[in-house]
Amino acid sequence: MPDPASTDNAEFQIVLTIIRDGLKVDPTKYRKMKDRIVGVSEETTTGVKRLYQMQANNSLLFPAINVNDSVTKSKFDNLYGCRHSLPDGLMRATDVMIAGKVAVVCGYGDVGKGCAAALKQAGARVIVTEIDPICALQALMEGLQVLTLEDVVSEADIFVTTTGNKDIIMLDHMRKMKNNAIVCNIGHFDNEIDMLGLETYPGIKRITIKPQTDRWVFPETNTGIIVLAEGRLMNLGCATGHPSFVMSCSFTNQVIAQLELWNEKASGKYEKKVYVLPKHLDEKVAALHLGKLGAKLTKLSPSQADYISVPIEGPYKPPHYRY
Repeated sequence: MPDPASTDNAEFQIVLTIIRDGLKVDPTKYRKMKDRIVGVSEETTTGVKRLYQMQANNSLLFPAINVNDSVTKSKFDNLYGCRHSLPDGLMRATDVMIAGKVAVVCGYGDVGKGCAAALKQAGARVIVTEIDPICALQALMEGLQVLTLEDVVSEADIFVTTTGNKDIIMLDHMRKMKNNAIVCNIGHFDNEIDMLGLETYPGIKRITIKPQTDRWVFPETNTGIIVLAEGRLMNLGCATGHPSFVMSCSFTNQVIAQLELWNEKASGKYEKKVYVLPKHLDEKVAALHLGKLGAKLTKLSPSQADYISVPIEGPYKPPHYRY
């Protein structure tokens, strides 16, 4: 297994250390565990990417259900959850007024869409950076500018990374930012922002304003930037994450996925591949949450159901439908 020192990601170092220490006690620990596992369900975009990589190289050891791409996860937790928790974290950490500020959202997937919507609603002038022309066009249709980070790095007041990728905001970007620009990440690990480059920059001075809110001062200009949650997920580091209701949608997906794997363990329905939760179960997750919000669903008549070729009780959309 990889040496924990082989990565500069603090969280991954801890994971590797735990695995290494466990293997010292029992070298067969994970082989024995594998034989008892019926399947796994994965919540996050990053984790799902890893599962698909394992499927591609034939190293996936058991069936996996991709919960992240359930509609009732990605379109709710990722979008509406971030729309709520990004400004919550920003205001708890900095008390800054968002209105009138120039905010850059790096990435316009579901997380980026939620963040951009929140910042726009709060009165910020929002600029998006994107690699995907479809996502870029979506941003433009929402009235947002789409530029590169290099175009706006010296002008913006707030920077948010939402990409799930690495090396998005680098040291050279941060050195060019205006004094007291706010830099934060709501995408995944702290490697979206070049924290290692910042921490090891010669003469850099770190001033902790309060826990999880640090001002980093560059020696050559005596100006600084404010980094939230040490580059980790700011909605968790500076606030309390997503509200319980939207997380209930995600965790209900997890429970239903686990039940599906368990109930079908003897049927051979699920091979050593990655699956998306079936549409009728995705709809079930949504249906379970409607009553709390006082919703009442319209029911199809038999003739209406026949006309559009769907069952009266659903599922109502084909697997390829884009919500």
